[in-house]
Parts: sequence; structure tokens; C-alpha cells
Amino acid sequence: MGRKFFGTDGIRGRTNEGVMTAATAMRVGQAAGAYFLRGDHRHRVVIGKDTRLSGYMMESALVAGFTSVGMDVIMTGPLPTPAIALLTREMRADLGVMISASHNPYEDNGIKLFGPDGFKLSDEDELAIEAALEDQPAVASAPDIGRARRIEDARGRYIHAVKKSLPEDIRFDDLKVVVDCAHGAAYEVAPAAIWELGARLVSLGVDPNGRNINDGVGSTSLDALRARVVQEQADIGLALDGDADRLIVIDEKGQTVDGDQLMALIAKRMAASGELRGGGIVATVMSNLGLERFLKNEGLTLHRAKVGDRYVLEMMKQKGLNVGGEQSGHMILLDHATTGDGTVAALQVLAALVQSGKKASEMLHLFDPVPQLLRNVRYSQGQPLENVTVKDVIAKAESELAGKGRLVIRPSGTEPVIRVMAEGDDREQVEQVVDRICRAVEQVSS
Repeated sequence: MGRKFFGTDGIRGRTNEGVMTAATAMRVGQAAGAYFLRGDHRHRVVIGKDTRLSGYMMESALVAGFTSVGMDVIMTGPLPTPAIALLTREMRADLGVMISASHNPYEDNGIKLFGPDGFKLSDEDELAIEAALEDQPAVASAPDIGRARRIEDARGRYIHAVKKSLPEDIRFDDLKVVVDCAHGAAYEVAPAAIWELGARLVSLGVDPNGRNINDGVGSTSLDALRARVVQEQADIGLALDGDADRLIVIDEKGQTVDGDQLMALIAKRMAASGELRGGGIVATVMSNLGLERFLKNEGLTLHRAKVGDRYVLEMMKQKGLNVGGEQSGHMILLDHATTGDGTVAALQVLAALVQSGKKASEMLHLFDPVPQLLRNVRYSQGQPLENVTVKDVIAKAESELAGKGRLVIRPSGTEPVIRVMAEGDDREQVEQVVDRICRAVEQVSS
């Protein structure tokens, strides 16, 4: 069955267009609620959101949907995605919902669903809910309609949980930290957690107005944080995205440290302390070859999953590993969270900085990335990757890079675009390979 609503990370789109309407949100509440009405206990769902203006509308529609099928609703207000996963499990809820479009602009929104174990739903669960969206919902009788309430202590619960991810003797007293919360879901909790552990704190992106989430701030817009770290002569800068499941770091010199470098740091430290399970980590096909080579030199294995933190998590569970992530900054530390958690990852980086006694620029750049180039090619018709000419160009490129680099080609799941990525030790060769493949795709699809 094809997917009409769910993508690689829940349902996402421009608000009041396509799938991202109040009517759809109510249907999702009804379909997901009915799907998780299992057993004879009183059923409940935890709903959180980021700071987008449309979050109010989507929250109200979801509440209407869930209560109409007999599920009680607990609303937390703005909280990071990993906080909703945590509270779903802690509050013995049957389902968790995060209303967020992550790093997208405020005009977009999304719906992410978590099962009672705090993990994102499987493909099978999503397909079952998607099928139910096309059916007339079986609503509850009047006496069985659900209730809704808002809880006030959710932020404190999450702050306590993320601080518990560190040993009790760790303090950040000597660190000056700039944290950028993207005017998003972590605008209160991330600065509070870092400040409570003793850091001298400078905050950016902590004044949400409904329309400024990810606007010139956060993990996808680093210039403001970079300038502030240098201006303040801070030890480190931390950038979260709109729903705070990603982390990108800026060192004291203003240099960017992406998810690959962070995974290298965490994997090396956890292996040395005996905490790393399975002798390796999971990243995606987009992670740099330099990370793979670094881990190999450390006696560790890099397993590659499809793009998307849910696929990283699936492979982690399959292989019994407790560390995984993406170059974009998703960091999944299964000992502390069931999904990517930018604040937990940030505390691990700060703890490493304190314990090492080194500057961030010395500690966080563990390998030199090999030249990598990603280009998107839009096509107008057909399936370019099935064309014989394109296949031949790709095969020759793979042969050319063999032993010296990698080639990753994948169609977008949401638009008519082919993503072409190549990396290797020779930058000129990488550029030529990507250029040839892109030209081939353009020629057969024009």
C-alpha cells in the first residue's frame, strides 16, 4: 500500500494545505486512538508541541479526535520531542503525539506518533493507521467520551530526566556555554538543565512568538550562534532545532562540529569506559567516510541505515547497539532516551569537555572528513534511475570510486528529486562523478 499521509518521520506539510489540516489532524486522532484502544483499562494519550502558531489549531483538532473515540488526553504544552516519548512511557500512556515540523519554517507542521514504549511507531502500525484514515471512525458513546487536561509539571519532569543522564559528580561550573534553542520546543528546558548543572549561560532563540521558530537560529542556521560564541569568548556553543531532537556544536573558534564528529566522540568515550554495546554504532548512508575510517582505527564498526532517525533506531535495536545518529545532528543514546535527544547529547558533550580539560576545538574534531558533495536533481517525468543510460553512468562512477570513496543515490520520498551524493579522497574526482550522474538524469527526464 502506498503512503498518502505518513513520510519518513510522521506526517508533515504546509499548514492548512494537503495533509496538514485540522480536519486531517482530527481524523488522525480518531484513527490512532481507535488503533491503540487495547485492553479494558482507561486509555490515555500524551500530546506535546513546539512553538508554531499552528500548534494550537492542530492540538485542538487532535484532542477532539482522541476524545471522540474514548481516549483521555494529557497536554504538556511546548516540550521537546524526546520529552513526549519519555512522558508517554512514564505516564503509562497508550500513545504519544508530538506536533512539530522539526527544523522546517513555522508555516509547516507535523504529527509524530509514539507507542506506549516511547518508541516511534513501526511501518506496520503507521500503515494500519493510514488505512483507518479512509474509513468512517467508530466514535464512543456519550458516556464514554474521553476527557482532556493540561499538566503543569512536564518541564520539570523532563529537566530532571536529562540531568539524570550524567553522573552526579559532573558539574559545568567552569564552562561558559551559549545555547541556541531555535525559538523552539526547548526554549525553557534546555537552558534550565544546563544552568542547573552550573554553567555560565548565554541563551539565543528563547523568545518564541509563533512565527520565528528556526528563523535565522537553530541547528540549520548557525551564523548567529557562531558570532555569539566568538563575541562572548565562550567555551562552546550548542544549537538545537525546532523540536530539540538534533544537536550541532560550535567550538570556541566558531568552527562547526556536526553529528558525525559528535558520534565519533561519544563512541570513543563510551568504548573506553565499557559502556558501548555491540562494538559499534549506527549512522546513515550519508555519514562521512571519515567517520567510518576513524571508528575502524578505534576497533569499532559503523553500521549504515537508510536516512531517517527511525531507521537508525531500528538497526540499533536489531544489532543490540546503544549509540546511533545522523550527520544532521540526531543523536540516539538508548541508555537515556528512546529517540534523538539534543539536550541529552549536549550534556554528554559538555561532560566530555569538563573531564578532558581540553578546549572544544581540540576535543571535538577527531577526524578529517573526506570531500563530500550532495546535489539534488529535479525531474519531470518517468523513473530516471531505471533508465539504461543512467544505470551505466552510475555503474562507471561506482567502479571509479571503488576503494577510494562512496556513491549514494536515492530518490526523494516527498518530491520528484533524485539526490546524488559522492565522497572520496580526491575532491575533483567527486565533483566530476556527481556532475556526470546529474547530467545523465537531466537528459533522460527532460
